Amino acid sequence: MRAQPSNRISEKGLRVWRLYGIMQTALLLLVAIGAGVLAYLFEGPWWIYAIAVAVVVLFSYLFIYLFPKVRWMRWRYEVRESEIELQHGLFIVKRTLIPMVRVQHVDTAQGPILRKYNLAEITISTAATNHSIPALVTEEADELRGRISVLARVAEDDV
Repeated sequence: MRAQPSNRISEKGLRVWRLYGIMQTALLLLVAIGAGVLAYLFEGPWWIYAIAVAVVVLFSYLFIYLFPKVRWMRWRYEVRESEIELQHGLFIVKRTLIPMVRVQHVDTAQGPILRKYNLAEITISTAATNHSIPALVTEEADELRGRISVLARVAEDDV
């Protein structure tokens, strides 16, 4: 089997994914508070409160600390002259090879949170699917988009 792709996404991506985890946990906390209020109003059993607290604590640990860290450690990519290799996954590590001759176009996207951290996401479109590389520094994403575009054009000319 080949060696892992050599390039990693920006470490700022870890902060962004943790921020997303905080937002998801806040929503879950609101739901847990709502369940607690309903249990209080209808004189529900005390263990509902314990379950709600346990779920929120477990969810916050998983989605704020553990999952973003593992996701960041596993995300790798490499752009070669004839192909793009991606490796990602949380529990199951998936490795994908995208031949340059199949690349139709390359986009960059940047939402408000990514913009705050000067990050962007690249989407590589082929006839069958879209593949993305998240959390790249904006300048690196722009350079990579241009490089892939040139390599895809050269690969197309060679066919």
